[in-house]
Amino acid sequence: MQRRIAHLDMDAFFASVELLTYPELSGLPVAVGGRSVPQPTRQANGSWQFMRLGEYTGRGVLTTATYEGRALGIHSGMGVMQAARLAPHAILLPANFDAYRIASQRFKAAVVTIAPEIEDRGIDEIYIDLTLLAEDTLALVQQIKTAVHAATGLTCSVGVAPNKLLAKICSDLNKPNGITFLTMDDIASQLWPLPVRKINGIGPRAGEKLAALGIQAIGELARAELIFLQQHFGRSYGHWLLEAAHGRDNREIVTHREPKSTSRETTFERDLHPRDDKAQLGEIFTALCNRVADDLNKKGYIGRTIGIKLRYADFSTITRDVTLPEATANAQTIRRAAGECLRRVPLEQRLRLIGVRVGSLTTPQENISTQGQLPLA
Repeated sequence: MQRRIAHLDMDAFFASVELLTYPELSGLPVAVGGRSVPQPTRQANGSWQFMRLGEYTGRGVLTTATYEGRALGIHSGMGVMQAARLAPHAILLPANFDAYRIASQRFKAAVVTIAPEIEDRGIDEIYIDLTLLAEDTLALVQQIKTAVHAATGLTCSVGVAPNKLLAKICSDLNKPNGITFLTMDDIASQLWPLPVRKINGIGPRAGEKLAALGIQAIGELARAELIFLQQHFGRSYGHWLLEAAHGRDNREIVTHREPKSTSRETTFERDLHPRDDKAQLGEIFTALCNRVADDLNKKGYIGRTIGIKLRYADFSTITRDVTLPEATANAQTIRRAAGECLRRVPLEQRLRLIGVRVGSLTTPQENISTQGQLPLA
């Protein structure tokens, strides 16, 4: 049976959620992100006062931008100050992750009522296995899109193909609010003219290396010799590059995936010195440990490996971790272990970021069965 795999990607998700609150911003360049961005204020005449990108000072990166903002060159992951130089008059909104999580839960719940076999790939995208559903594919996708809009007020774009790799590519080809179909017979006409970076798994470095080798389009990659790719990219990745260029991907839909770790981190408004700002750093460090513990308890997990991440003012990064004898989700236990890791790193330079991570996750029930004893609370 020919597989029908859909990739559903919410359109400019974070920004679109914000536009539900501020519909007057529809059609305007809007960015979301930064640090300590003020909430819009209501004026006497009932209109909202918004911050402009050009008014922003400080650190932070953009979480997303509307399509009108992207047309000006601003995008997710870009430093806010860099974005301000490109689009100083664009509106800047603070991120509201609670609202994004609610919208995410709603759109996924709506899809499951129609097509229950989904793979959760993050807050704004899922894979859907349509193979065993009897309905016409186009009618099925339109039904899913209608349900998502009814549940959230938001639009999504969907790509349908024989596998996950191709579905991911084609969901991005007709945004926003589009539907794209791709079959193996369409590889030469629709896939090969695209740039290699359209393949999920070819990042900036690989893309630059391929360009230096004279390979910029997926079709050029498909015509490359396997031995040539393996000489430049290694045996495994070279083989995968050629398979991906021909649209081949045998991965199954994974309907459940256990998390391996959970973490929290923060970038400071200004670089903090371990000695001069010791009290402030201590408060931040403890708060991160408490937030990680809260995350674990909400999700029902405990972990044995406690780690920290430090990024210095020169952007160098260092990590340390320790493995406890018993798994825990206790904030004080996590704080003590993270503090032990902290004592193993040089604390002489100013810091711009600090993070706490808990790994080797299990559930308390799994821990009891493997350890034969109760875990730390």
